[in-house]
Amino acid sequence: MDKNSRRAVIAGNWKMNKTRPEAKALLAELIPLVKEAGCQVVACVPFTDLETALEAARGSNIAIGAQNCHWEKSGAFTGEISAEMLREMGVEYVIIGHSERRQYFGETDATVQKRVRAALDAGLTVILCVGELLEQREAGITREIVGMQTRVALGGVSREELSRIVLAYEPVWAIGTGRTATAQQAGEVNHYIRTVVEELYGAEAAAALTIQYGGSMNAKNAAELLDQPDVDGGLIGGASLKPQDFAAIVAAASR
Repeated sequence: MDKNSRRAVIAGNWKMNKTRPEAKALLAELIPLVKEAGCQVVACVPFTDLETALEAARGSNIAIGAQNCHWEKSGAFTGEISAEMLREMGVEYVIIGHSERRQYFGETDATVQKRVRAALDAGLTVILCVGELLEQREAGITREIVGMQTRVALGGVSREELSRIVLAYEPVWAIGTGRTATAQQAGEVNHYIRTVVEELYGAEAAAALTIQYGGSMNAKNAAELLDQPDVDGGLIGGASLKPQDFAAIVAAASR
């Protein structure tokens, strides 16, 4: 199975941006720009924007995702949102393990695995983030770090459930910094992630898996990154808040 047989996924991670009126306006501008997309388009919005985004995107080809979920179905977890709550709303995707969650909110490989399990059990599709710190890359242990994160996060995930996983390689040193891994660097790590998945699930499952790149992909560098054989899409931060730029990335992935 080659790259052309995998569906590219371009997902916007809005992070902590946009009020409800702003979210509605952004989607209204974006929808006509991506209506002919040849890839899956996702907008992952703040919790407070989810209902607005779901209504705004109704009837379009844009799926709506959340940026996190808790691993329990309910309980005394003040400030948290369960995967079941998201699914009941009509949310289809959820980002899990983003480096900002790991860096600022104590997310660990173990809690990422628990959140992945909960999201899959609720029927969501998971955008699962893995990636190394700058000092880890400079120490030459990128593969060890990314491989471990992938193996732990997929613990307990069946071969059938893997079809509802989108892996996103996000080198931490390239997120929100303006620095970007070269196309070759991104391609090499994405290829390595695919070899890890092949060890776990076999060649056919690994070949079918969509693996995004997520470190400062933008309208200018998207085509070069997406030309890599193992880069099947992007998890887009800042550029997802600019409809014209995001649409250009979608166009690059639709070629």
